[in-house]
Amino acid sequence: MENHSTGFWAAWILLLVGASNASIHEYKNEKFSPQANARFFHGGSEGLYASNSQDLNTSSSSSPDIYLKGKSFIRFADVTFVRTMESASKQNPMQSTAGLVEAILLEVKDRDRIGGSFLKSNAICCTPDLADAGSCTLGEVIIKRDSNDDKWPRQIKTFFKGNKTEAAMLPETVVINKTGMYYLYFVICDPGLDGTVIRGRTVWKNPDGYLPGKVAPLMKFFGFMSLAYLLLGLVWFLRFVKFWKDIIQLHYHITLVIALGMCEMAVRYFEYANFDSTGMRPMDVTLWAVTFSSIKKTLSRLLLLVVSMGFGVVKPTLGGITSRVLLLGVVYFVATEALELVEHLGNINDFSGKTLIYLVIPVAILDACFILWIFSSLARTLEKLQIKRNMAKLELYRNFTNALAVSVLLSIAWIGFELYFNASDPLSELWRMAWIIPAFWNLLSYGLLAVICILWAPSNNPTRYSYLAETGDEFEEEGISLTSGGIKITGDVERNELLYGLADEVEEDKRE
Repeated sequence: MENHSTGFWAAWILLLVGASNASIHEYKNEKFSPQANARFFHGGSEGLYASNSQDLNTSSSSSPDIYLKGKSFIRFADVTFVRTMESASKQNPMQSTAGLVEAILLEVKDRDRIGGSFLKSNAICCTPDLADAGSCTLGEVIIKRDSNDDKWPRQIKTFFKGNKTEAAMLPETVVINKTGMYYLYFVICDPGLDGTVIRGRTVWKNPDGYLPGKVAPLMKFFGFMSLAYLLLGLVWFLRFVKFWKDIIQLHYHITLVIALGMCEMAVRYFEYANFDSTGMRPMDVTLWAVTFSSIKKTLSRLLLLVVSMGFGVVKPTLGGITSRVLLLGVVYFVATEALELVEHLGNINDFSGKTLIYLVIPVAILDACFILWIFSSLARTLEKLQIKRNMAKLELYRNFTNALAVSVLLSIAWIGFELYFNASDPLSELWRMAWIIPAFWNLLSYGLLAVICILWAPSNNPTRYSYLAETGDEFEEEGISLTSGGIKITGDVERNELLYGLADEVEEDKRE
């Protein structure tokens, strides 16, 4: 592509970073950005599926609901352009057209048909030289028409009249008959309209609802995950009730994480269902979904951490490091909640790319802290179990370590794929695959929780998990080996061993 294309599309990509997935895009006195010899405003971009029915026999003059049923469309609703008083005062009040604003709607694969690259020019708007050559219309965006489809890219013109400061677009609905990623730009070629702003909204709808194509599959996915968590919770509850006399504190923590997972997936499903039917994110439901997600993520990481430390299995309490564990959890919750709110409640251009980076980096650093602490704690726990030669618990923790290592390797591989995916697809041409990225993290989290549920499932043999039951096993082993010494010696050995064990726990807590 020519220099025009590189600079033009680079600016478009930067604007995409702050865009929302909302299907009703609102514009609140937004400014136009200069690029080449034009000024433009990014009005939205979404993946849209082709209309289910392309029967053009139904007239748009009939009931709009009947005409648009089962169709994808983009509707311009109450879009108004406001120019400055200085610009309006320079116009003759008797002029019928005194300034042009164009709405350019295109599919991403047709991006090379906008601008003068095919004319070996870096201009976006038609210049006098190009107009004299008959290549374009002076004062309008250069568009290369296709002989097979001369209606696309779609060009909708709105003129100011006389010396009025406002110009309203006529209500128009553009039906989408081809699946693709669509972009909307409002472009001004007239330098006299500097300072013009836009307000109003556009409505983007797929055949089955208002959910953007990039996230539409997630509604079914969250419904599936709700059932998966419900099944896991049911199996866990039956085991919990059956062996309730042998329940340890760790089992309550696992139960809480399962319950939060069920709530999160259910609320996410209803959020997307509401979004699909109304075109707007329900703020209250979205806020609950974000909060449930942040709490579950935090407690899941804390669960992995305390399990790795041997809580309830190798040591009865966390000792002096409890405050540090809780502090890390609180900080992680705050950082995750802030990031989730920006990602799910932000509107178009509310947040720049830098703002998102400032929120992503702390979460990434805290995740790295969790991983390092978890594996260092696991190493100490495995070492302690090897010294005590408790083979049952050692095997349990080896299985847990293997599962955790596999999940970390999968996470690293998926992060690499995600970076490659985003870098190789800056214009979202692969939008139909985008939903699998967030879906993978939910599946990985569920899989790791299921592994913990299997390894630490309630049973009638609590000695496999319980710290107190472990000391009982050691008491019996010492009693057998020292039978000739009588019960008194056995009791002394047990007491000394317990004192030594407690002292060892205190020393370990200090080192941690």
